[in-house]
Amino acid sequence: MTECGLCERPTEDAYLCPGCERATVDRLVSLPGLYDRLGNQLAPRGRTPGLTPATGRPGSSMPVAEDPLDIRGPGGAVTLLESWRAALHDDAGWSAVHPWGDYRARLSRACRALRLNMPWIVASWPAAGAMAEEIRDLTRDVESILDPVPAEERGLRLGNCPAVDSSGVLCGAALRHYPGQPLACGWCGTSYPASSWLTLRAWIDHDEAEAS
Repeated sequence: MTECGLCERPTEDAYLCPGCERATVDRLVSLPGLYDRLGNQLAPRGRTPGLTPATGRPGSSMPVAEDPLDIRGPGGAVTLLESWRAALHDDAGWSAVHPWGDYRARLSRACRALRLNMPWIVASWPAAGAMAEEIRDLTRDVESILDPVPAEERGLRLGNCPAVDSSGVLCGAALRHYPGQPLACGWCGTSYPASSWLTLRAWIDHDEAEAS
């Protein structure tokens, strides 16, 4: 028995649990589109569209927003994903990767390559958890710029969903409760009526104790 390199839940001889594997694949699918949307955020907040910013003066403001630029530019999202792809090829003994094209194309190729190799990553690569964590953090950073969500709207994290499917696979996705809404897992769809919350808490506590 091993544990997931991301959520640290027990797994059956794999470096990521099924829930974290699915979530990582989803993030790799979504990142190229998020990267495109981030390009629309490059204008600094408060700047009137169509106006050219003054440049060349000491102390003048940046002509673009720094956070989106950091992610879209050198050392940002493309560098992170290509670095993981290069590390994967190196550790697996595959041929070296030689990036080419513009940043958007490079990011798309890196995401696709990592996604297509997820079965090998999950089964055979000890670095899978670290990779999944950095991809998760990158996706969250991009989403926080595109769609800032007030703290009160993020929902209360209760723990990991303890639902088990017909084949005996534990869901394990993060379970959040939003005020005024029914409690249900956003990944597997399992609903938890109020009458089951005490039992649910016991299940979550039990799973967390086994994982520790």
